[in-house]
Amino acid sequence: MASQTLKHRPKEEPTTTATTTATPSTTSHKYRKDQRLAMAKRGLRSLAVAVAIPAVGTAASISIAGATLASTKPSWSPPVWAFHLGSLLMSALLGFSSWLVWAEGGFHGRSEALPLYLSELFMSLMWAPLVFGAGFPRPGMAVCVAHFAVLFMLSQSYRQVNPMAADLIKPYLAWVSFLAVFNYKLL
Repeated sequence: MASQTLKHRPKEEPTTTATTTATPSTTSHKYRKDQRLAMAKRGLRSLAVAVAIPAVGTAASISIAGATLASTKPSWSPPVWAFHLGSLLMSALLGFSSWLVWAEGGFHGRSEALPLYLSELFMSLMWAPLVFGAGFPRPGMAVCVAHFAVLFMLSQSYRQVNPMAADLIKPYLAWVSFLAVFNYKLL
């Protein structure tokens, strides 16, 4: 445990007065600046991956589902593309939220966070093909209810690591609630 909290001091490059005119404090400042820039680049790459994985999975789910509604839809229903766009935005938001938790080591310390996240990803990928592609609103309703429950538990798990990450799940909970109401009208 104590070894995880240790921070290693970066090695300072030796400077020679004959070849450079910079002072040691200037070179160590430049070295730290370069080190912070490299760390920021790694952070941006990991953020891009964390947002892209659920978004690409949702895009694949949308392409499997198709662009039409297989059964009769309610008169107040938005177009199918709005459902797909909302799902893409919510999956990207959840990817960002999960990245915030991952950046603080939440997936390592919280044993239930990763299985909940993976089951949430699975359920988010199942709904559109069930309802739009195959036209099965009953299993779609079951997926919506289970998806809401998993998102709520995931929010509680994230709250213990990063409260802002848990708050970012609230719009997704509202979205899944809307999908459940829409799905209920299809029954």
